[in-house]
Amino acid sequence: MISLNPHRIDYDNHNTPVLFDREIDEFAHAVLADYKPHLLAEPGTVNYMHFLESYLGATIEFHDIYSDEPDQPILAMTVFSGGKVRVFDRENECISYVNVAERTVIIDNAVVKPGKEGFALFTGLHEGGHITMHWDAYSLMAGDEPEMGDGFAPVVCCRRESIENAVKDRSIRSSAGWREHHADYFAAAIAMPNATFKPFVHGILRKNSYYKSSITLGRDMDMDILAEDLIPDAITEVFGVSKRAARIKLRKTGFVYN
Repeated sequence: MISLNPHRIDYDNHNTPVLFDREIDEFAHAVLADYKPHLLAEPGTVNYMHFLESYLGATIEFHDIYSDEPDQPILAMTVFSGGKVRVFDRENECISYVNVAERTVIIDNAVVKPGKEGFALFTGLHEGGHITMHWDAYSLMAGDEPEMGDGFAPVVCCRRESIENAVKDRSIRSSAGWREHHADYFAAAIAMPNATFKPFVHGILRKNSYYKSSITLGRDMDMDILAEDLIPDAITEVFGVSKRAARIKLRKTGFVYN
């Protein structure tokens, strides 16, 4: 497994790595080159379960994760040391506990419902980002979260607002916000690596007789449909991500501007 060697570390914030997006792109490229090199040569869908289990050495479990904030459910957890975690026992309608081992990724059952395959992929890869980039940081944080009490496993809890939607304004990101951004960006870089993503999108633009490098929304309805629907649909079909993730990646890579 390729290890991250950041040039800068914020030691005042639990050893959070300080990373530019391009550094995460480079790291993800190195990870894919080590894991499945063909994904850098030909567009395709990453098997997130195989990636987590076979490459990162994680164990995956699926539960109804208990959340103390119903409007912001916890969609996934990564466990940094063995212990117990809270889950919801739907049969008996009560809080229950399960024992989990270190390096376990717990994904909420709601994430893997039929029709949410793209979101499940992104969620799994997001947790992979925490494992590869934040293991040292979260290992130092045992006891900082309610879930990290006596007998409870030290975990990072990723809520709905963190997946595919990490805080975008750099000026208001906390260290936790940066870690969520890192994991989100890593997930996109693994699922849609620039090596195949950019040529793929350029190919779609050419097929639609569009020879500029980007589309600015709001100028032409046909171009808006191409940028917001046709291209994301094609990305979803080939790379297996959600339409939302495809749209965000198109903006991140400069293909689409508001």
